[in-house]
Amino acid sequence: MRVKICGITSLHDAMIAIEAGADALGFVFYPPSPRFITPTDAKKIIQQLPPFVEKVGLFVNNSAEEINTMSKESDITLAQIHFEADTKILTALSIPYIQVTRAAKEEDIKELEGSYRLVDAYCEAYGGTGKRLNLEWFKGKDNSKVILAGGLSPENVHETRDYGFYGVDVSSSVEASKGVKDPHKVAAFISNAKKRD
Repeated sequence: MRVKICGITSLHDAMIAIEAGADALGFVFYPPSPRFITPTDAKKIIQQLPPFVEKVGLFVNNSAEEINTMSKESDITLAQIHFEADTKILTALSIPYIQVTRAAKEEDIKELEGSYRLVDAYCEAYGGTGKRLNLEWFKGKDNSKVILAGGLSPENVHETRDYGFYGVDVSSSVEASKGVKDPHKVAAFISNAKKRD
């Protein structure tokens, strides 16, 4: 299972995640977030990272032009679209992207079915809230293109291993404080996500 550590704000935290086995890092380009980072500061981190790690930018309510500009400024490799972007915006993007479904009920997880997507718990805020999704919703379904987010922690991520998810995404539960990662929590989360029984 692939693991994304989101809300990276420093090179130190980025390297902690990579050395623990993270497949992707998330950079939040949403100013209201306590984990916000500017594209310029993200680039300073990204330029020092080793190869073969996905660098994901999180966008909320941006135009295609804004996303393209920030993507270029930051050197991210994937845009994570956290809002209901129309086809016009998506087709105008100059970078690969993944859409986010914010699920309030079981039927919501069928949204964007058939494409790779991140499924998070519905909340008025965007990301990093710690609100958890009901795993029962995913029972018996093809989850091979689903990246699960929302309320996952080092203590409970092992519960996701039997559902066939493509990956998991975590932010707040592996922090020492908002925007600062806890090395032990990061390592435990990745180990427990990837461990084979």
